[in-house]
Amino acid sequence: MNSPVFSQKERNIIILIIVLALGTILLYATRGIYGAILGTLVMYTLFRRVNIFLIERWRWPKSFSAVIIIIASIFIIVLPFIGIGSMLVKKAIKLQADPAWITQMIDAINKFAGDNLGNPDLLKEQVEKSAAFFGGLLTTVLGGAANVFIEVTVMYFILYFLFVNYRSFEAGLIDYLPFDGQQAAEFATELKNMTYSNIVGQTVIAIVQGSCLAVGFWLFGVRDALFWGVICAILSFIPLLGPPLIFVPAALILFSQGQTWPGVGLLIWGFGLVINIDNVLRFIINKKVGDIHPLITVVGVIIGLPLFGIMGLVYGPLLLAYFLIAVRIYKKNKRLSLRKAQLEEHQ
Repeated sequence: MNSPVFSQKERNIIILIIVLALGTILLYATRGIYGAILGTLVMYTLFRRVNIFLIERWRWPKSFSAVIIIIASIFIIVLPFIGIGSMLVKKAIKLQADPAWITQMIDAINKFAGDNLGNPDLLKEQVEKSAAFFGGLLTTVLGGAANVFIEVTVMYFILYFLFVNYRSFEAGLIDYLPFDGQQAAEFATELKNMTYSNIVGQTVIAIVQGSCLAVGFWLFGVRDALFWGVICAILSFIPLLGPPLIFVPAALILFSQGQTWPGVGLLIWGFGLVINIDNVLRFIINKKVGDIHPLITVVGVIIGLPLFGIMGLVYGPLLLAYFLIAVRIYKKNKRLSLRKAQLEEHQ
């Protein structure tokens, strides 16, 4: 009887090479829906408890539970984003149709800077420095927004089947992830806490900060208070840095118009209330669910915007946080393995 051409070890190596090659092809082929896949993971984590409760406690059919959760999430999450997007598009069209007030604003701020700071081209210099960066960022965000509909559709399509087959899905994850039972439970808990902290917690912070800034704009006579409050809420996903990008230029505009005390009041309102309320709420949320360091959020946003467009404000920090969780568990597992090997050597 002829000996086999390949040994069992060689067969395993060949199979592993085939799996890696096919996996690489699949990763490349699905690169356009990475955002949808990550969104599915986020949505599943957010609504997992609700789905299990409806199925196991209320005895709802799995498909009915999945449909109800998807419809509810559309009203809670998707429709508000559509409303905000519509408002931003209308405002952009309005600014494009009547850009004269922007020129007047720049001239007024430059005049104020020349008279009081000895730098008449202050705003011009800053605009020139940041034009290329923000122009590229705006293109990235708008390009990402154009694909949101496709990503949301794919996300809900996958999410439906995950909710219906949640037991086999979770069992498969535990089976294929390179963690033991305790590590898998730890990874799941960290994943849930980070997701809740970044999605639920940051959304609460954004709404409160945006509302506070809108009230401040209204109190101190800045026009379009609601619109700028919405912009502030979006930028609030960048901790500490986001809101000042709105209220500091607004205060400069008030100064340039001769409204010194409203300008001072707006700066005090912004730095005293809007910024500090972020710190207070973040501290409370971190104690309740999970702690995402502001540096992770900032770096995550920088990473996420080119990858996912506007949704990179959310997905970027989460992706970085998930990566750090995996690294932490790997390091812990490595230490345990080394300790076990040392104990075996002593025995």
